[in-house]
Amino acid sequence: MTTLEFRTIPEAHADRALDLHYLVFHDDAEEERRKAHRDILLHCDRIGAYDGDELVGLLGAHPLRLSVPGGELPCAGVTFVSVAPTHRRRGVLSGMIRELWRRCAAAEQPLAALWVSEAAIYGRFGFDPATRSYTIEIDSSRPLALRIEPDDRPLRLVPPQDAPAVIGALHEEHRARRAGRVGRDDFWWRTHILREKRDENEDLSPPRVVTIGGGRNGEPPAGYVLYRTLGSDDDNGTPGVVYVEELEADSPATAAALWRYVASIDLTDKVRAWGRPVDDPLLHFAADRDQVRVVQEFGALWLRLVDVPAALRARAWAAPADLVLDLTDAGVPANAGRYRLTVAHSGATISLTDDAPDLSLDVRELAACYLGGTELRHLVAAGLVTEHTPGAASALDAALRTRELPHTADEF
Repeated sequence: MTTLEFRTIPEAHADRALDLHYLVFHDDAEEERRKAHRDILLHCDRIGAYDGDELVGLLGAHPLRLSVPGGELPCAGVTFVSVAPTHRRRGVLSGMIRELWRRCAAAEQPLAALWVSEAAIYGRFGFDPATRSYTIEIDSSRPLALRIEPDDRPLRLVPPQDAPAVIGALHEEHRARRAGRVGRDDFWWRTHILREKRDENEDLSPPRVVTIGGGRNGEPPAGYVLYRTLGSDDDNGTPGVVYVEELEADSPATAAALWRYVASIDLTDKVRAWGRPVDDPLLHFAADRDQVRVVQEFGALWLRLVDVPAALRARAWAAPADLVLDLTDAGVPANAGRYRLTVAHSGATISLTDDAPDLSLDVRELAACYLGGTELRHLVAAGLVTEHTPGAASALDAALRTRELPHTADEF
């Protein structure tokens, strides 16, 4: 068997990398879409698997900033993962992941994250869903019934090219309150949030941005909604749909006003909001839950702790704790060991110890709990975590708890 080599894909090989990606995902991008993908790929750290001169594997990593409780951390945002069909089960993906861990350590990125195409693949590399999301549908063929009075301030339609300057500060403020959210620069706004067309449905309209409140003397708005529309198809009897991609609001009344707006857009009978947080206030202030329905729940951002001590020290904690964790990590052996985690008002300390463990767990389960979206006691009940000391899982859950559940909607 030919020895595989893992090295950086040079810019000159970018088109070869995209050809491989399109081959694996049965795609055939037209020139404009290919240009957009190339632009994104060139902004990534690019790991290639080479069999001689042939590129047989691709892994890209965005240099992200991910919000964690109390702050943010550098994070490798894994994307474009592709293995040539001729080289399956030959260690291509495993080799690229090992190279990614090496680069994360060199770049001091304690976290890695991705959106999975196949959920069965990435658990063995230490990833697990750290945020969960709902898809919500609203029957907008009738007025949206609400239990609270919506904010009555005027709405404003903002041109997409102006949106980052108008809504960027509000997004950043809300990102600081919720873990799991990606920091956005101008490039990210342009290529991931406000791009003209969506890969998954090019029939959708360009992005529309509507704000409420603010706007005077540079004051940020109190809320905004970013959405696209799909017109009705009279031949098939299909109604028009509003696809809500993002809705942020400073108060329930402001959120209610924005939901009522999208539910009242002419020539549409349905609102579909993908990637909403599972603690979305809409689900409480909607007056008719037959009109506002959760139609899907899914694991959103899959997280990996590449440097466990650094990740644990960096986040804020909700309650004191003093626990010994016996941690396994087959992918990054430097993480494995028995740690004493001591949490106080001043922060957390973590050190190696020979003391008896209170909890035994794998790095995958720690990743699931790290942002506060999964309770450890449920993993104990599932047989995935061993609780040696009664109450240890509840104590760690209390320390990890966040006021708002983690949420991620920036797909990459």
